[in-house]
Amino acid sequence: MKRSTTLAVRVTAVAAVVSLAASCGAGGRDEATETTEGSTVGISDTSVKIGAHFPLTGVAAPGYSEIPTGAKAYFDYVNAAGGVNGRQIEYVVRDDSYDPTTTTQVVNELVLQDEVFAVVGGLGTATHSAVIDFLNEEGVPDLFVSSGAIMWGNDPEKYPNTFGWQPDYQVEGKIIGDWVAKNRPDAKIGLFLQDDDLGRDSEEAVRQYLDDQIVEVVRYTSGNTDVAPQIAALQGAGADLILGFNVPSYTALSQLTSMRLNYTPEWFYSSIGSDVDLVGSLLGRFSQGAVTDGSQSLEGILSLEYIPGIDSKDNEWTKLWNKVWAENGTGEPLTNYRVYGLSQAYAFVTALQAAGDNPTREGIVDAIQSGGMDFEGPQLAPFRYSEDSHLGISGASIYQIKNGVPDYLTPVMQTDIGDSPVVEYEGEESTPPESGIPE
Repeated sequence: MKRSTTLAVRVTAVAAVVSLAASCGAGGRDEATETTEGSTVGISDTSVKIGAHFPLTGVAAPGYSEIPTGAKAYFDYVNAAGGVNGRQIEYVVRDDSYDPTTTTQVVNELVLQDEVFAVVGGLGTATHSAVIDFLNEEGVPDLFVSSGAIMWGNDPEKYPNTFGWQPDYQVEGKIIGDWVAKNRPDAKIGLFLQDDDLGRDSEEAVRQYLDDQIVEVVRYTSGNTDVAPQIAALQGAGADLILGFNVPSYTALSQLTSMRLNYTPEWFYSSIGSDVDLVGSLLGRFSQGAVTDGSQSLEGILSLEYIPGIDSKDNEWTKLWNKVWAENGTGEPLTNYRVYGLSQAYAFVTALQAAGDNPTREGIVDAIQSGGMDFEGPQLAPFRYSEDSHLGISGASIYQIKNGVPDYLTPVMQTDIGDSPVVEYEGEESTPPESGIPE
């Protein structure tokens, strides 16, 4: 795995298949090979309207509500450069409070009232599950879902308009399981799982590698903040390495409960639950100030990264995101959740360019299916898009928190669902174009 001057610079992707000219704004093309056949709902000569649902309020708002602010900053950056093929991106975000019933309501409004061209980055497994059938029945491109459930991408025949974006939970689980089997062969492993597809997909993956080492499995129900019975069960079983597949608030709750029980296993959290800054602040809040340095409390935890984060200060993508955020952000600090939104927005702009001068709903779906595997961007490993797969990023690096920042233990490791092996990704690193807009 090639790296730049710092270990944190690990962005890789394969060469782009779409070549774009500067003569038509940010999304200009050197020839028009497109057709206007198909649905142009949400598209005009001067704009393209897209929508998203996020928990802007409620228990899941910490962290997740920052994602659309990052996306909007990048869309504003592109719009200031002329948009995509002369079209300004209009980004409509609705609050679903992480409640599936509300998600159904707001997505109906986005499609039927706002008449969006596509839904981009809708967040949550349970929440987006409530609208995936509706979006596909209505023929709305359902792009880059903010969740790692495999259902977004492993059945394109059933859900032809839906695409995942981040590594699915099986990919993360396999990379974790493979590393633990090789580096902690004598560990007594406990699983701390969210009781939904996140937990089920992850458990299925890690058991391929660690079935004989697992001594206890516990599950929590989202919304129930008392995880003392689960942590006590792990402690009672003698688990000395806990694999946590959970959202950030439950990372904080599991850490706080372990402190109270004087239980000190090694912890390995999946990527969605391991943001040090957010979890550290939640530890302070949940402990009512008893934990004064939450970030220090997370020293030594293991996790994964599939796009470069804010700690990768020398990474060219991180430099770009800092520039974009400084010019178009809210004035608050750049966070890893905002980097997620910026990165996801970059993928959408790439897809919209690939759909051509006269994009249609059908055209953007076809463009992602036919060329999305070659989309460049900050992702550390390629997307898996094809006619047979709508699954997202295929790999990640493992790191451990040391002195408050990631210390990378592996190169980018790549795999797929099922029995695909975990291997080192050997592709070349990607850097952003000078303009900061896909070319």
